[in-house]
Amino acid sequence: MLRVKQLSKFFNGFAAVKEVSFQANGGEIFGLLGPNGAGKTTTIRVIATVLTPTSGTAEVASFDILKAPEKVRQNLGLLTSEIGLYDRFTARENLRYFGNLYGLAGQALEDRIDYLVEILDMQKFADRRAGKFSTGMKQKVAIARSIIHDPKVIIFDEPTAGLDVLASQTVIDYMQTARKEGKLVVLSTHDMAHAQKLCDRVAIMHQGKIIAVDSQAKIYQQTQADNLEDAFLKILGADAAKSALKAKEAFELRWLSKKHKRFGL
Repeated sequence: MLRVKQLSKFFNGFAAVKEVSFQANGGEIFGLLGPNGAGKTTTIRVIATVLTPTSGTAEVASFDILKAPEKVRQNLGLLTSEIGLYDRFTARENLRYFGNLYGLAGQALEDRIDYLVEILDMQKFADRRAGKFSTGMKQKVAIARSIIHDPKVIIFDEPTAGLDVLASQTVIDYMQTARKEGKLVVLSTHDMAHAQKLCDRVAIMHQGKIIAVDSQAKIYQQTQADNLEDAFLKILGADAAKSALKAKEAFELRWLSKKHKRFGL
């Protein structure tokens, strides 16, 4: 489903991604793990054809990102922490609009919308304007929007960042459903607890490079760790682990600050 080959991306001489290679298959949740700044999001943007690689390439459902970018986008769904809905549209209208962008129309599109409304339990608010939705409701519509075209590969880039428990569970539930349907789900995150719970295999990134890729069981065996966070820190090494923890703490402090301002705390 996804094959990344010696992928590199430079920005003004800075190597954000350095010769990254990995392969992920249908029917699994594949974790792309690493601290903030490790190169995860850049890698995803290249795979999604948002950015052009400096060197190397990737294939999504056997389509090359450089030779067939339109085919890649037809087979790829991308969900980020930016929900990006039109507030004046209802949930159905948002889905209809994005479906039209993918070339869907008529009864086939309406059937697809009905299916997503049902599977994501959106019946009670499907015909209400999105501007008054809760975060969890918006996240359900965002998931539906990203998969309206029924892609074979779905990438979640830090999808639960800043969400409450219920909204986060919406994302987790869908990832597990997609795996059962035989789709490939790629979870890019620095949240080791979610990754440990969900991922069949993981790739660990640091400073733009893949430094480990395997099943969780084999990574635990190699590092003599009992959980994914300990294994992650052992693989990174003492100095890098301290930097990763500081980055994680800084991210959590920024999120708490935003939450406090939002609720007037």
